[in-house]
Amino acid sequence: MFKLRKIFICKIGDEMQIRILIKKVRKEKNITLAQLSERTGISKTHINDIENEIKEPGFSMMVRLAKGLDVNISELYKVIW
Repeated sequence: MFKLRKIFICKIGDEMQIRILIKKVRKEKNITLAQLSERTGISKTHINDIENEIKEPGFSMMVRLAKGLDVNISELYKVIW
C-alpha cells in the first residue's frame, strides 16, 4: 500500500511539472493563449486552467497541446521519463 501512495504522490508532482513546461514552451515560442486555443480547439480558459493547475490534462489533451505547440509529445513528458 505504501508503494501505491508513493506513486500517486509522484504522479501529482509530475503533472505539476508538465503544466509548468506547457506554459514555458508556449511563452518561449511567443504563442498566446488565443493562438494555442485556435491551433488545438481547446478553449483559452481550459488551457489557462491547465497551466494554473486548476484542471488536469489527459493524454489526448496533451497530444493536442503538443501539436499546437509544434513539439513532440515526448518533450512534454520528458520531465517524467
